[in-house]
Amino acid sequence: MEWVFGGLVLVAFGAVLRRVLRMNSDGPKPGPVPLGLAREAIYRPIALELETQAAILGISLNDAFEERDSGRSDNAWCLVHLSTSEWGRLAEIVVALLNTVNEYMPLARVAVPVRSLATQRFKSRIMIELMRTHELVQQLVFRSKLRFQLHIRTLRRAAETVTADFRHEYHAAEDAGNQSPDLWRLLDLEAHDFDLITKETLLAFRAFLPCLRDSDLAGFAAEIKSVMPRGVRTVSVAVER
Repeated sequence: MEWVFGGLVLVAFGAVLRRVLRMNSDGPKPGPVPLGLAREAIYRPIALELETQAAILGISLNDAFEERDSGRSDNAWCLVHLSTSEWGRLAEIVVALLNTVNEYMPLARVAVPVRSLATQRFKSRIMIELMRTHELVQQLVFRSKLRFQLHIRTLRRAAETVTADFRHEYHAAEDAGNQSPDLWRLLDLEAHDFDLITKETLLAFRAFLPCLRDSDLAGFAAEIKSVMPRGVRTVSVAVER
């Protein structure tokens, strides 16, 4: 029990100190920093890819729910089957992007702005539990770069966790031949959370780009190009300055 009490004391102390330092300020926040041509050239293809893949996944799952509601359960489950491959491809892109940002974190030269991953924004049980842990740990981290690194690692773990659970539930239902209402509700909640993770990943990627030196951009772009799945559009390695 002593370690539990000690942990609670640390969390409480962290919360007080963060308030004193105005790290949880709800006041107006500055808008996104303009990227400039070189950084925009890196950001735009990835943003377009993520947004396109997320839209395709969302349409597929929405169609599946509409087919289910219309009583065409076989068609609905076929669409879920198609969605699993689309989900997997999007998750692969998200995780690869987050890994690259994390790898280049030591080269960030200025404080990186950090968005909140508030628990109440998530709906599935598995993500709510993960974000509660994240919020507790975040209270003990004060340096901007470390907080952003925690943010990136949490997003990566969230993407991997919700994807693995989605696949597990899908295959379990496929093997059992039973798609219960509870299963459909779980798929709906996890799809919402994965879409949120994808959006937060893109925002984190954009926030990170201005923190890299111009001299690091070509290497960063080349690394992204090398880790992305085949067919993903990326900027040319020769980034114009």
